[in-house]
Amino acid sequence: MNRIAALQAQTGIEPALNAAGLVQAVAAAADGGAAMLFTPEMSGLLDKDRARAAPKLRHEADDPVLSAVRNAAAKDGVWVHLGSLALKGDGERLVNRAFVIGPEGDIRARYDKLHLFDVDLPTGESWRESAVYQAGKSAVVVDGTPVGRLGLTICYDIRFPALFAALAEAGAETIAVPAAFTVPTGEAHWTLLLRARAIEAGLFVVAAAQAGRHEDGRETYGHSLIAGPWGELLLEMDGTPGLGFAEINLGRIAEVRSRVPALDHRRPIPRVELIAAR
Repeated sequence: MNRIAALQAQTGIEPALNAAGLVQAVAAAADGGAAMLFTPEMSGLLDKDRARAAPKLRHEADDPVLSAVRNAAAKDGVWVHLGSLALKGDGERLVNRAFVIGPEGDIRARYDKLHLFDVDLPTGESWRESAVYQAGKSAVVVDGTPVGRLGLTICYDIRFPALFAALAEAGAETIAVPAAFTVPTGEAHWTLLLRARAIEAGLFVVAAAQAGRHEDGRETYGHSLIAGPWGELLLEMDGTPGLGFAEINLGRIAEVRSRVPALDHRRPIPRVELIAAR
């Protein structure tokens, strides 16, 4: 059994303040006996005003939030899954990048969000991630973490079950889904999708989320959760910021997969034949 922690954050528009909150969360996770802390998507800066946010964005090597979290992980001796940071990429667009940081403060893995969220909502909200961010090119599984082999996803990736199946087939035992879900989509789909992905792949899902009313005016759903391979909820938070803990028993995966060996039965999908009814 390994104890882990999930941070439900209310990230603001000032990276220095967000970094301080993350450092406190690392210490609190360690004090609570957690071997690993999971944080939400956009843990370093959440600001929909692109002009205001632009001067605060950095390349990975110069990002102060990443540096602060790495130092905190080393100081407190815990693993950190830094859900994601908005960083300058190689070209004009940004990357939405997750990090797995070891207990010595070293970066063990990186993952750039594969699926970008472009939508116009009935509420009047409009999101065009592809106008600002460059999509990732690779799926990632990290071996040797306190939650076993850890598959990496970010937020909107949750709606693409083939990614989760691919991560499971690559050996993932836990999949992280850091997020900043809107309230309408969160209320309708958040828990349902996360439990479904855990059940389909027969593994643990850890989803640390942004929550509440943010400085930039947006509102996120929260309800960070940790689901087991049978779909059971080991942790479910409410809509306010905070830190939650759960125990992960990796032995549960083999037990559940032996009862429902769906991964062993997957076959390549043949060509779909469209037949006109007469």
